[in-house]
Amino acid sequence: MESRGRRSVVASGKTVEDATVNGLAMLAARRDQVDIEVLNPGSRGLLGIGAENARVQLVVKAPPPASPQPSRSQAQGEQVVAASASGRAAAEPMAPEEVMPEPPAAARAAPQDTTPDAASAEAGQVGRETLTDLLQRMGFQATVEAIIGHDLGDEDQPPPLVLNIRGEDLGILIGRRGETLGDLQYLIRLMISHRLKHWIDVVVDVESYRSRRRHALESLATRVAERVAASGRSQALEPMPAYERRVVHMTLRNHPQVTTLSVGVGEKRKVTIIPRK
Repeated sequence: MESRGRRSVVASGKTVEDATVNGLAMLAARRDQVDIEVLNPGSRGLLGIGAENARVQLVVKAPPPASPQPSRSQAQGEQVVAASASGRAAAEPMAPEEVMPEPPAAARAAPQDTTPDAASAEAGQVGRETLTDLLQRMGFQATVEAIIGHDLGDEDQPPPLVLNIRGEDLGILIGRRGETLGDLQYLIRLMISHRLKHWIDVVVDVESYRSRRRHALESLATRVAERVAASGRSQALEPMPAYERRVVHMTLRNHPQVTTLSVGVGEKRKVTIIPRK
């Protein structure tokens, strides 16, 4: 699809984030390379009845005037992205949250500036106010800090803006396998985006739970990968939500002796680590 001479696509998913990731995979683009418009935030319905998928439109940004033609390395990087995405789809259907298009080679080589810019500072201020107000209405005595999540960013990608909740007895906000925390994050993203009039991708955390959990998953993935490489036998991990499966995939994506596949459906979907042939 073309939008004012630029490539665009309309994608859908269970949530706005799912739809966005689907659209990025379809365009083989990074988030900072597109403009995102939320067409429909979706609805979970009541007890699953009347649920409606979210829909977003992604439009590829126009290239800078000084660089009308992509460099040879960038073109090769884009071909690698497309080949990687298609190869994954053929080998094993993955959940939308797990699809992670690799950036072009030129972008991977460039160091990322992790200093919060004006936009991040504004989003952080609005996020703190919005989340603090919501927590007070829910009866929680807690504080919210806006930080740059260096421990939560993907390799060679800018770290995300994190709204970290601190207080006592906040385990209920995390829930089983982080499901309640995921729901809270989805709601806060919608509320902040509504106030700022554009989509904001922020991470909501509780007492740095996501950071600790990510480190634990990376350690688990590395240990199991070593056992699989030594024994030559595949091993499946416990069922995990999509975000956690993605952490495992990213941790082992460059491992020389093993590779990963997602198998199963719904809550039973899990990552299997298998020897490379």
